[in-house]
Amino acid sequence: MTATIGEHEIVSVRVYNCSRERLFRAWTDAAELALWWGPEGFRNEFRKFDPTAGAEWLLVMRGPDGAEYPLRYVFVEVAPPERIVLKHPHDVHEFRLAATFEQSDGSTRLTFRQTFAHAEEFERVKDFCAAANEQNLDRLERLVSGNGQ
Repeated sequence: MTATIGEHEIVSVRVYNCSRERLFRAWTDAAELALWWGPEGFRNEFRKFDPTAGAEWLLVMRGPDGAEYPLRYVFVEVAPPERIVLKHPHDVHEFRLAATFEQSDGSTRLTFRQTFAHAEEFERVKDFCAAANEQNLDRLERLVSGNGQ
């Protein structure tokens, strides 16, 4: 597991003990994705989810305190089981998220790359996002390993 913060981007790399098809399904099956997306303690309500290029993903993420965060993503690329690219087209908090899945000896290396459009916003949120991304990937690990949420 490694996480790095570069210029305008946060990159996390994890190796999961499952096939890339299994890991890819956790990203594209709405019921599974809703279980792990977001930091610890967050829950999701999907309003629209179509994991195909050009389609939208609309959800409301609820924090542990009950606060609601409506989110919108657009799928830029979906190449099973190798790559998913999402865009979060928000006026200020705009970023692109690319997930790549590489199979190796029964395990899968996931590279999770979040690239921000605006330097000022990146500087403001980079520490929070880096920690939140790691929690997100921890939740994914529990799901694909069968250790619950």
